[in-house]
Amino acid sequence: MGRKRLTKGKIKWIERTVETDRSYKVIVYNRAIASILLLLINLALTVALLMVSDFVWAWHWLAAALAVLAVLYLTGREQRRPTRTLWIILLLTVPLVGLSLYLLYGDGKTNVRMMGKLKRARKKLTDVQPAIQEGEQGEMETLLSSFGYNAYTDGDVTFYPTGKELFAAMKEALQGAKEYILMEFFILSGGKMWKELLTILLRKAEEGVKIKLIYDDFGSIFSLPPRYANYLESLHPNIECLAFNKVYPIFSASYNHRDHRKILVVDGRTAFTGGVNIADEYIDEKKRFGYWKDTGVRICGGGALGLARIFLETWIAFKDPELDPAPYLSGKIAKKTGELAIPFADDPLSDARVSESVFLQMISSAKERLYITTPYLVLDETLRAALCLAAMRGVDVRIITPGIPDKKLVYRLTRANYDALLKAGVRIYEYTPGFLHAKQTLSDGSAAVGTTNYDYRSLYLHFENMLYFQGGGAVQEVERDFQELFLISKERTLADTKRNFFGRAFDTLLRIFEPLL
Repeated sequence: MGRKRLTKGKIKWIERTVETDRSYKVIVYNRAIASILLLLINLALTVALLMVSDFVWAWHWLAAALAVLAVLYLTGREQRRPTRTLWIILLLTVPLVGLSLYLLYGDGKTNVRMMGKLKRARKKLTDVQPAIQEGEQGEMETLLSSFGYNAYTDGDVTFYPTGKELFAAMKEALQGAKEYILMEFFILSGGKMWKELLTILLRKAEEGVKIKLIYDDFGSIFSLPPRYANYLESLHPNIECLAFNKVYPIFSASYNHRDHRKILVVDGRTAFTGGVNIADEYIDEKKRFGYWKDTGVRICGGGALGLARIFLETWIAFKDPELDPAPYLSGKIAKKTGELAIPFADDPLSDARVSESVFLQMISSAKERLYITTPYLVLDETLRAALCLAAMRGVDVRIITPGIPDKKLVYRLTRANYDALLKAGVRIYEYTPGFLHAKQTLSDGSAAVGTTNYDYRSLYLHFENMLYFQGGGAVQEVERDFQELFLISKERTLADTKRNFFGRAFDTLLRIFEPLL
């Protein structure tokens, strides 16, 4: 793939912008500000043209007719997403606005162009790395194999209860890289964490290690200047970079489809995932919303190839369709020597709801305990009913959410979900030291750790990834982390959910609009 050259002046400007953490830099240089201003100008011009047109009445009648057709479409088809109520209300009450929003967000619309690229990448990856199956499969193995994800039993899983510990392990693995490094993160931000990682990457590139990096352009819009991917590629021929789904000042439904994954793979032998992005608050070097609690896991052995495969699917689809994936997936997989581990991923472009299926399987199979941490608790009826039924049949169901929010409206919506769960016997805690960003589920002797939240956006709109594992010491470490969290979190009761009439009305309105939050 060709590389875009940058002038020396542009390179120095990018370096200053990333390295200098000053508020005025954000205001002056940030792409989000320019994009929002241009969008507002475009919107104002469009409205002005409509209002002065001699056929303004025709526009309204056309919008109303199309809105009615959209409502008939919604009510007449099998609804796979919990958004029908929102769209029917908007389409019937404010047709012009409702229709515009529906065309952008409606029903989690699939981007045909993106889906085509992803299908071609998957076809190219087919059978490059066959699954190693021995003996009878368990329920989770059967479920995830139906989605195309392999189970690995040749390695070990290590759990890290803090972002700082995970970061230390990531640096150690990077320093030992010999062949290649694959990195995929939702947020990339300047600071101590990125400076240390970039120093290692440049040294490794000089040693001949091939480095491929993906960051989400929307997720990094407040932290990176434009053309930062080109800047990274200019640093060394062995560094390639993709700014996923680049943001332009136009309305597009594709901006809902964000790459929320966090993956690091070194030489196909060691890999990491979890909730940690590349930003200083994740390793407790920058204070935001109190103490930032996050977790992650390392997988060695065949499971690392599973995460590499997930990375390469995105890379081949959206960066380099001609890449031969075989050299990156050529590691040997031994027979059963370790604990079961299954890396899996989700995308918003297909009908498969992989993460939700895994969560439902873990909930339904729990017999003694089911523990969950999630920064956002925005449940559809299926997940809510499953959690309530688990508690009602005697399972010890506990959910921990943040005590200090990062998004006030989503925090209120999270609390609005407490009432039904508490009445069914689910115990709910709020992490009092600060913001809890960890995404982990423990179901008896199994656990899942990764990037997926228990909310609409993660389950329906984002690219996500998780690692499911069972047996071995890592599951015990996850349970120990939960027990420590319960001690420093405040348990909520039904008395805490009481609201006046206006509070209940506002929460009801929020729940209607939850797909847009």
